[in-house]
Parts: sequence; structure tokens; C-alpha cells
Amino acid sequence: MTEITSRRGLLLGAAAVSAGALLTGCTSNEPSGSDDEPAGNNQPAAEDKPGKQVTIGFAGPQADHGWLNAINDNAKSRAEKYSDVTLEITEGSNDTAQQIGQIETLINKKVDVLVVLPADGKALTQVGLKAMRAGIPVVNLDRIFNTPQAYRCWIGGDNYGMGLNAGHYIGEKLKGKPNARVIELAGLDNLELTKQRTKGFDDALKNYPNIKKVARQAAEFTVETGQAKMAQLLQAQSTFDALWNHDDDQGVGALRAIEQAGRDDFLMVGGAGALSAFQAIKQDDSVLKATVLYPPTMAASAIDLARALGQGKGIAGTAEFEIPASITLYSAVVDKANVDQYMSTGFK
Repeated sequence: MTEITSRRGLLLGAAAVSAGALLTGCTSNEPSGSDDEPAGNNQPAAEDKPGKQVTIGFAGPQADHGWLNAINDNAKSRAEKYSDVTLEITEGSNDTAQQIGQIETLINKKVDVLVVLPADGKALTQVGLKAMRAGIPVVNLDRIFNTPQAYRCWIGGDNYGMGLNAGHYIGEKLKGKPNARVIELAGLDNLELTKQRTKGFDDALKNYPNIKKVARQAAEFTVETGQAKMAQLLQAQSTFDALWNHDDDQGVGALRAIEQAGRDDFLMVGGAGALSAFQAIKQDDSVLKATVLYPPTMAASAIDLARALGQGKGIAGTAEFEIPASITLYSAVVDKANVDQYMSTGFK
């Protein structure tokens, strides 16, 4: 998942991304025609009327996670909606030096706007500054650069808000239960995003004096580590009432461990918004009852923002002549009551 210093801001609806080692070419204005379109394609494109031609360069990390794959798909499909947008995409890389080189290639090609999801926001700040100084506005996607001077607009998710909303959902479900016990299956502890999610969760639980967090384990956003760490939690905690799992991919492994242990005496809340989680919530035959979104549709919105920048416009639905400087997406809770609404946004 993504490292980000959480920012509060304005809610927007859809965005763009892909990833980078070698520049692989252009995606332009031909619709994909696929029946399995990303969520961003289900939303109306901003200012559909064609305008000035804009070339958008995109560079991101390697798509080694379901969420990052969804980011890529949303970016490409959003660009295809616009006859006035050409999208130049790099192959994904988690090597910061390689990603810097890819962005420098896009700068040298003189693209009109850059959309960058950095493998490491701090490490790529200088190349963001280089683009801005070259007169190429940068849309910084999710993992934030060290200084606002390195981007024109930041758009991303709210990790603190994920934890906050997960905590409040669990708190309301356990409100009438004396001495309720909850546990937490976190992501990578060395990432700021994990710290923010845990802080939000802990802050929410402070509103419910009947609830105590009794255990926490950190997994690594993978099925295997989710299963292993969940097994440890189950062995150490013979009874508890709720579990918050930070990430739906590692949640697949957690659910395996829960099933193997024959446990069904608690409720589970996930994180991010995977299709598998939505399907399990809809079926309602497991402990997983809800998940908190970290929407990959932000990539489609990043394309909208980049196009607006390239055409010197604001964005539809706001009164200003310019796009905002910062946009934080809301971490909605999806449960059985609203899962059908969000099903098309689930990532694989």
C-alpha cells in the first residue's frame, strides 16, 4: 500500500496512475471497449467537451499489489475517455533511481503535465522540483513529496481517516457490550501510513470507554503474512469481540487463518476496498462485515486534474478558476447496507 503523510482537504471523485522502468509508449483516445472497466469509468468525466490537446506523463511504482494494479487501470481508462488527452506511461519500478530516470525522460519529452505516484515521496522530491522548475506542473498522487514546491496539486487517501472510521464503526457495533475486547492486524510498521491508520483507530476507540484494544500484530500487506500473523493473534487471544485488519489483500490470509481455527465469535472490519472483501461482505457468511475504503479511483481523478491543469481550467463543481492545491479522499465504510453501490470499485 502507499506511504503518505495524511492531509485533510477536499473530496473529489476519480483519478490516474501507472508505473515505471522504461517508457512504454502512449495511450490516447480510443475507448477500451472492455466490459470489465475500472471504477473511474463509471463516473462522468470532468468537462467532457474536448479542449486543448494535453499530453500527460505518468510515473509510478511497480504494481505489486492489487490496489496498485487498480490505480494503473483507473488512470489508463480515464485518459481513454478524453479525445484531447494522450497518456505517456512508464513501466512501474520500486527502485527510486530508476523512477527518477523515468520522470526525467518525461521531462525531456516536454509533456504538458506530470502525474507521479512516487515509490518514495522523500527520495523523489528533487525530481518533482525539477519538473516544476521546468514549467511542467506536477500532480502528486498519494505518496507525498517533502515540499509543496515539488507539486502543483496533491491528491490521495486518508490513512488516519481509515483508522478513525474503522474504530467508530466497531465502537458503534460494540457500544452496549461491557468490557469489549478488540485486536488489530496492522500493515508494515515502518511505513508512516500504518502509523497513521493505527493512530486513527486508537483515537476513535477513546470515545468508547467500554472497549479495550488487547492485542496488535503487524503483517506486510500480503496474503501469507496476513495468515501467519492472524494465526498468532488467534492463538494468543482466546476471546475478543472485533478485529480491524488494515488491508484487504492480507485479509485474505487472515480469513484463512480464522476459518482454519474454526472461529466465528467476533466481527472483522477490513481496509482498502478489494473486490473479494466486497463479495464476502455481500455473502455475509464469514466474520468479515465491513471494510474501510482507500479508493484507487484517485488515479482517475488525478487524470482529470492533470487535464484541467494542461488546459488552464478549474474543475467542474467548484467556483474557482484553478484546481485545488490539495485533495484528500474520504475513507467510507462499506458494509452489507451499501456494498452494492461500491461493488464496481473493488480491486482484484
